[in-house]
Amino acid sequence: MTKIEKEEHRFVERAIDLALAAEKEGNLPIGAVITLDGEIIGEGGNRMVVPRYEPGRHAEIEALRSVAPETWGRAWEMTCYSTLEPCVMCTGTLLLHGIGRVVFGAADVGGGGGKLLSHLPSFFEGGTGVPRWVGPVSAEPCDPLFARARAMFVELPVGARRAGNTSR
Repeated sequence: MTKIEKEEHRFVERAIDLALAAEKEGNLPIGAVITLDGEIIGEGGNRMVVPRYEPGRHAEIEALRSVAPETWGRAWEMTCYSTLEPCVMCTGTLLLHGIGRVVFGAADVGGGGGKLLSHLPSFFEGGTGVPRWVGPVSAEPCDPLFARARAMFVELPVGARRAGNTSR
């Protein structure tokens, strides 16, 4: 295993811990960490369901919220590690805040935002500002988390479920 693979594994493992903690609290089992210079500077687990339903409280958003304001000048050097390929909302947020790299454990073929990257508006042409998208890197431990998250999501009494979206 290379140094980069070891680092990726360590950060995805932390995201898995956060996902399991979120699940224990009654939320979807999805976790994310933000790193800079090989250190975790932000982390979060999904908080959509508990303590009350809030649709924007995805793990990646929670992790971004915990990043110290003084570090945002180096956003392009940051990496977001998530147990699941970020959804369209989280992909947009990571993109607009300038995160330089996204590494995810499990692919979300039905709702992951990676497919959007080649269809971005002209101001992102040529890859400028588009994060490097890496994954899936840990499907074995993360795919079961995704399966449980999907099962929980379809049970939520929200518009997304009624519209047939079962990816988150």
